[in-house]
Amino acid sequence: MAVIRREPWERAVAHVAALATGGPADPSWRVTLHFHPDRLVGGVPILECMARDGRYRSQFETGVSNGGLTAHPGGDRWRWESRLFAGTYDDVGAAHRPKYGSLNFRGRKVGGSPRFGSAYLRLARHTMSRTTFSYPDSVFEPTAFGVEAHLSGLVATAEADDKDLLDDYIEAQVHGDLDLARDVEALVLDPSYRGTEVEAAARKLGTVEWHEGFRLTTEELLRHPDYRGPEFTALGAELAEDGRLDPRILGHATGHDEQDLKRVWHLLARFGNQELG
Repeated sequence: MAVIRREPWERAVAHVAALATGGPADPSWRVTLHFHPDRLVGGVPILECMARDGRYRSQFETGVSNGGLTAHPGGDRWRWESRLFAGTYDDVGAAHRPKYGSLNFRGRKVGGSPRFGSAYLRLARHTMSRTTFSYPDSVFEPTAFGVEAHLSGLVATAEADDKDLLDDYIEAQVHGDLDLARDVEALVLDPSYRGTEVEAAARKLGTVEWHEGFRLTTEELLRHPDYRGPEFTALGAELAEDGRLDPRILGHATGHDEQDLKRVWHLLARFGNQELG
């Protein structure tokens, strides 16, 4: 009898499926992959990189992340993937590793996890069949998992939790190659990028949509010194233009530590949009 060899991603999804509980995914749910659209990768704007090769790359390939930079052999991300996927990816190249996003089960216009960026790729429904899910974020070594056929149990767990609105996302691990033309429904941007080079670059990738936007006045910003620390509300107020912050303004900030800017973004994301306000 011939032995059927499965691809690494097929083995990874099958392994997680054995841990999943509950009924199937709602047909309206989509995975969103968040990022900052003015971020540079190797000195090149990230949207230009996407347009150039037509695919979405993982942190193992780009070395860029809006969370922790631990995607290397022996790093936290590597160890997490080895544990969750039973060593499936231990010996494969970086291009074959999963890509991370979130399940937008709440149907928010700003996507499933704006903590990681104002822009997102909304993946087509067919990608759900090769996506695994966990709650909470993998950095916390979760024990609750899901796949498309068994996802309602995981969603119920997330809905019942009382986390901060930036932290209540269900992490998604998308397996296999992500082709931007085939696998993406739309690139969704903040309206602060209308008429900019970011919009022009985005339109080279396909359909562009807009969410309602992140916008925060310095008056409101300074009301939240305890959220990430008073030094970051002060930095946000320093970066503001005409008494306000938005993703475009923050994206143009230079000369500051990336981790500091990330905390200012958390303030803008958490308090600058009605869906999270």
